[in-house]
Amino acid sequence: MKQPLDSRSCIELEDRYSAHNYNPLDVVIARGEGAHVWDVEGKRYLDCLAAYSAVNQGHNHPAIVRALTEQAQVLALTSRAFRNDRFGPFCEKLAKWTGYDRVLMMNTGAEAVETAIKAARRWGYEVKGVPDGRARILVFDNNFHGRTTTIVGFATEEASRHHFGPFTPGFEVLPYGDLAAVERAFDDHVVAVLVEPIQGEGGVVVPPPEFLQGIRKLCDDRNALLIADEIQSGLGRAGAVFAHTLDGVCADGVTIGKALSGGLYPVSAFLARKEVMNVFTPGSHGSTYGGNPLACAVAEAALDVLADENLIERSRELGGWFLQELRNLGSAKIKEVRGRGLWAGVELQHDAGGARKYCDLLRERGVLAKDTRSHTIRFAPPLMVAKDDLVDAVAKLGEVLAQ
Repeated sequence: MKQPLDSRSCIELEDRYSAHNYNPLDVVIARGEGAHVWDVEGKRYLDCLAAYSAVNQGHNHPAIVRALTEQAQVLALTSRAFRNDRFGPFCEKLAKWTGYDRVLMMNTGAEAVETAIKAARRWGYEVKGVPDGRARILVFDNNFHGRTTTIVGFATEEASRHHFGPFTPGFEVLPYGDLAAVERAFDDHVVAVLVEPIQGEGGVVVPPPEFLQGIRKLCDDRNALLIADEIQSGLGRAGAVFAHTLDGVCADGVTIGKALSGGLYPVSAFLARKEVMNVFTPGSHGSTYGGNPLACAVAEAALDVLADENLIERSRELGGWFLQELRNLGSAKIKEVRGRGLWAGVELQHDAGGARKYCDLLRERGVLAKDTRSHTIRFAPPLMVAKDDLVDAVAKLGEVLAQ
């Protein structure tokens, strides 16, 4: 029998044989359950990242695992060349669950965003009447919408775009939260505004309420689409099905992924009003795996868990307490605590020495959190996390910040 590897050996193999496109914390996870994971040596950790919101329902939720295994034994993939018995019923469930007319299922978050971009452009040409090749989409600095060459072309983090050009034209990057800049950028060729209601990779940045409200009005007045990227912020993370609705706004289209499968399988979707989705015709867009029966079964179970266990309400209520506890730490090293629901960004002062070292210190104490944008520690535990575990996490953060 092959001997199990220790953490050091696993890290050495990864460094030798894997592309170095990530810089993970030095923990080698072998098992997960609920809000906790265990490394190969058996040490337990509280997961305060939840795979960037993919594991909102908790690791290996038994209902989602059961749906996965049962469907895998019956039918996994047909492609969309044929119909399957899980696709139509799930599309109905997802549309009614979210309040949108139509669903276009894909696999990854980046694919969902690419789908939204294609929908917005085709809508602009065929419905709004923008001259061919002149469509513009307004986006924002500090964004994170995915890793494709189109998407990184309008990223503003240099590491995401360096030497990946030439980039796709048709996007204008504006300051996030600056409604006046959006108004100045609007012209008759703008077909959509693509926005994260809360910028996760940007450091859990929450815009003022009037920002999304103002964009909604501009889109209404100038006949453009408001598209919300809810891949990280949606499905309960911010304390609502969709974060943008917390500001009293309804987007024309929404991208979702991650928690749509509870972390067990890549599933994403673009949701939209039928007037937007009707621009797609046979052959204009697709995916071999998009909408496969295994994905539909897993995603249906994932939605049921969110509803049956009241995880969205739990995120809103427990998250409010959690954010206040973080603010109550009162450390001189903390510049600002931002967040909504069970999603917090603790931005440190620049002279604190960067967030990564504090994430390493938390890891040593059994708490896994992740740094972003150099100076922010991000907390996004599974929505079923116990309050006592969060009490412990806050105390340990206080300890490491006191060093």
